[in-house]
Amino acid sequence: MRPSPFERRFRVSATVPTVSMGDIAFLLLIFFMATTVFKTEEGIEVRLPRAETAQHQKKDRTLHVWIDHRGRVCVNDRFVVVTQVEELVRREIVARPDLVVAFNADERAPYSAVSDVLEELKDANAVRVSFTSEPRSRPQNRRP
Repeated sequence: MRPSPFERRFRVSATVPTVSMGDIAFLLLIFFMATTVFKTEEGIEVRLPRAETAQHQKKDRTLHVWIDHRGRVCVNDRFVVVTQVEELVRREIVARPDLVVAFNADERAPYSAVSDVLEELKDANAVRVSFTSEPRSRPQNRRP
């Protein structure tokens, strides 16, 4: 038996080509990422105090605590160990209840030393602590 001339000899498959589907998906993803506008959150306005508002304290009412760039602690021009700060400050506060502790740390001082001294001041019940600062100066012209 001979095949008829009108009969199909090949079967045609009905599939959708998916080779470029990944490319199209990534192009759409990049398009939507590039054209999407995100709403920016408005934060709370914070006004920090400036050095111009500082008041000078009398020397007899002030106890100075300094931390240098190496983390060494000095109380009234005397080097002490961090663990001695609480005892010294507590003794001074008992002698003079209106005492103000002027706390000054070098900008390069290790944060751990600053934190330890602040904890010692808290333990000594020093409620009047003044963080001293330098007044703002005009920026200097820098040469390249």
